[in-house]
Amino acid sequence: MVKLLIVDDEPIERDGMQAILQKTYPDFEFRQAKNGKSAIEIAETWQPDWVFMDIMMPGMTGLEAIEQIQRSRQDIQFVMVTAFDMFDYARQAIKLGVKDYLLKPSKASEIVATVGKLLEQQQQKEQDSAVRQQEQDAFQRALSIVETDVVTQLLFDHVHEVHIDMLVEMLEIKAANEKFVMTVLIPQGCESSYSAIKEHIRQKGNAWVGALYGRQLPIIVFRETGTSFRLQAIRLAKDILSISAECQPEDWFIGIGIECDSLEDIRNSYQKSLIATMDLAIPSKYRFYSDVPVLDTVSDSAFIKQQEKKLFDYVRLGEWECIDQIVYDLIRRFEQQGANVVLAQQRALEVLWITSRVMEEMGVEAAAPFYSVQAQDYRQLCGDTKQLLEGMKQLYMGHCGRLEVDKIHQIKQWIREHSDEDISLDTLARKVDLSPIYISKMFKEKLGVNYIEFLTACRMERAKKLLSDPQKSLKEISIEIGYHEPNYFSKVFKKMYDVSPKEYRKTLLGIKEE
Repeated sequence: MVKLLIVDDEPIERDGMQAILQKTYPDFEFRQAKNGKSAIEIAETWQPDWVFMDIMMPGMTGLEAIEQIQRSRQDIQFVMVTAFDMFDYARQAIKLGVKDYLLKPSKASEIVATVGKLLEQQQQKEQDSAVRQQEQDAFQRALSIVETDVVTQLLFDHVHEVHIDMLVEMLEIKAANEKFVMTVLIPQGCESSYSAIKEHIRQKGNAWVGALYGRQLPIIVFRETGTSFRLQAIRLAKDILSISAECQPEDWFIGIGIECDSLEDIRNSYQKSLIATMDLAIPSKYRFYSDVPVLDTVSDSAFIKQQEKKLFDYVRLGEWECIDQIVYDLIRRFEQQGANVVLAQQRALEVLWITSRVMEEMGVEAAAPFYSVQAQDYRQLCGDTKQLLEGMKQLYMGHCGRLEVDKIHQIKQWIREHSDEDISLDTLARKVDLSPIYISKMFKEKLGVNYIEFLTACRMERAKKLLSDPQKSLKEISIEIGYHEPNYFSKVFKKMYDVSPKEYRKTLLGIKEE
């Protein structure tokens, strides 16, 4: 319902205009004001949509009243009503944003026509606003997918040189800040909490949330200025745990990695956050990697860190001979240094546990390993470790063996058919019932590229075809191939083909430079 305020110092003028408009627009709501001061008061309390303002009134002119009303209400539409068709008034009115004017005395048809134009403008404005909102919503959905994919690329070393810098730029967080990774362990049956956690962090605006891998949710957190690392991490951990309060809170746990200065080092923080989740019995339900007890007092810490880094990669690549080598080298190192066998068993268990965690993020259901008895000597420790490793290997191989031969073909075909949609690793994983990490691994092994490179190639090939149509704008083409931001589309296109879309179109259509 439109609310219309009629301002005029002549009652007969006000009543006549209202009668004319009520006949044509019975759903309108009307108020009247006899001078500029009264108009200001009514506008403040009643908040009309439109104001028909007489210009020449005693005490305060209509233009002065419009100026004061606009100080608090920029969205009101004004129509000037005057008996003086003077240039100076019109010029001032235009500066104040007056939409139209009526000359006294006005014909009924002119008054109705003026309102008709205002209605058309309002409808167009509402349509434009709805379109902008749809575009904004689509862009926000795209950013959400961008966010999870950036986290996946950074944590699992699937970095795509064409995209990563631009994706980070789109997320509008200064990636140069100090950062760290938190890994949230979400119990089975509580996966619905993922959306609540992501929304909570989105409102804070200082972190990127990855996809949910198995029961593990990685979060890259950017340091807040003026807040210590531990305080910020503890606050966020408690916030997340409070979200879990209604969903088996005793089974939740959060591991907090180390600080790092660059995105290139973020994997190390992620790996440390996983290690921090080794013991889930802590009452606080979160732990910093720096608080994990040091188990080896004999072994070289640099050697241990180096082996841990290799282990993450070997498990994801399924190189079990290398995994065996790491574990047995570790045990032999303790034995050669004369360390107590219990200490060696503790360290070997940690390595096996990390292996099972990485398998879990790949979608392999692997129960946390444990030794059934305490080893009495190194020979027994090696034997028991071999059994645990063999069991984990069989689970991994069984998972891979269940994959259909044509999975890659199925994924490629699905991407081709849906390249205009917002596609993420998570989306693909649900479509083909595979782990996001495993899909990325298959792409690299079988095709030599990751899924984003393949998706981008599909989109760019389609864009080249659409550019042959001179009637299509770059914005239309951008949206049609799956990008919600034309500038981003242009950057990717130029990165791949060394020419901008505009330049390519000119060459394609034989348009010469002027």
